[in-house]
Amino acid sequence: MTITLVLSLPPGYSETFFNSKIKGLQENGYEVILVTAATQQHYEACVHLHHPKVYNNPLIQVVAMLLIYFSLLPYLKRAFRYIRLENQQGTSFKRILEKLYLNATLLKLKTDWLHFGFATMALERELVADAIGAKIAVSFRGYDIGVYPLKHPGCYELLWSKLDKVHYISDDLYKKAIEIDLPSSIPHQKITPAIDTKFFDANLPDENSNDQGKNDVLHICTIGRLHWMKAYVKTLQALQIVKKQGVNFKYHIIGDGDEYERIAFAAYQLDLTEDVIFEGKVSHQKVRSFLAKSNLYLQFSIQEGFCNAVLEAQALGKLCIVSDAEGLSENVLDNKTGWVVPKLNPEALAQKIQDVIHLSNDVKNNITGNAMKRVKNEFNLEKQKKLFDAFYQY
Repeated sequence: MTITLVLSLPPGYSETFFNSKIKGLQENGYEVILVTAATQQHYEACVHLHHPKVYNNPLIQVVAMLLIYFSLLPYLKRAFRYIRLENQQGTSFKRILEKLYLNATLLKLKTDWLHFGFATMALERELVADAIGAKIAVSFRGYDIGVYPLKHPGCYELLWSKLDKVHYISDDLYKKAIEIDLPSSIPHQKITPAIDTKFFDANLPDENSNDQGKNDVLHICTIGRLHWMKAYVKTLQALQIVKKQGVNFKYHIIGDGDEYERIAFAAYQLDLTEDVIFEGKVSHQKVRSFLAKSNLYLQFSIQEGFCNAVLEAQALGKLCIVSDAEGLSENVLDNKTGWVVPKLNPEALAQKIQDVIHLSNDVKNNITGNAMKRVKNEFNLEKQKKLFDAFYQY
């Protein structure tokens, strides 16, 4: 069986979900094809194709379109089927020509499944699977269900009518999809993110380890791109409260992004410049090292599909406090494997930090022990591989 995965860009070093999924499918005997936007980035793990590039120069764009139309001559039957399907939807002739160009790579594929890694990736491509005789699946991950439909009501109406199967990473995301009219009759399966539990093993020594976390400084860590959805400013507001209460800490933020200046300025305004360390983008090995040397992990996101970093922190035996945004309350079980607090409530987060650091060692060890055991049993790559194998047997 051949699975075609459609993403905006090739998976990055930190996008372990897609990388582990592709590797797992290949190990189960599937052929995997990755299709992304036209990009200079390469992906070596499987066949990597690109959508046609859109040019700013009108003349160059016209030439590119003619070349693509010529390349579709061996696939005329598919192309005409696609044109007919778009025409039935009332798509204008001009727009049909544009979409024929944009979807040419997909129209040439011989594949059993066309799986869009995010629901938004399927927009304007809802009819391609019908045209090439493939099944269509989408994944719900967070922004595509929790944010995008708020700005574009009814955006998935056509997609819902064409889906063969839905993959989602948390129950909350599926419920949100139902609320925006996803038919419950469509086959669906929850497959959460998974991590390499052998790599994130608290019993393994860390070659970069030092005495950090063993002195009177509380080392706190958050991993994620610098984006408004991660609520770093709200996290800093909570830490300002904690600082005023006499807690001595260093807050390590791992990741990069467009919001750096805003977050750094917030740290300055809150008198936290000496307490907040922007570590930037680091290797996977260094991620493990930062987690291993931390006392407390925070993920106070406004919106979060699930979050691999929280799984990694739990696997390494870290005390974790997260917000109740989407999948985080499934990732961490409140008062069992960590703690869940209301999002956008810095006072609640500050209070929970104080509560946690004053717990007895026995209570802390019980919580982290539960977390390590649960991650190892429920969120390992082998389990994820088996679940995706079952997903495509539909």
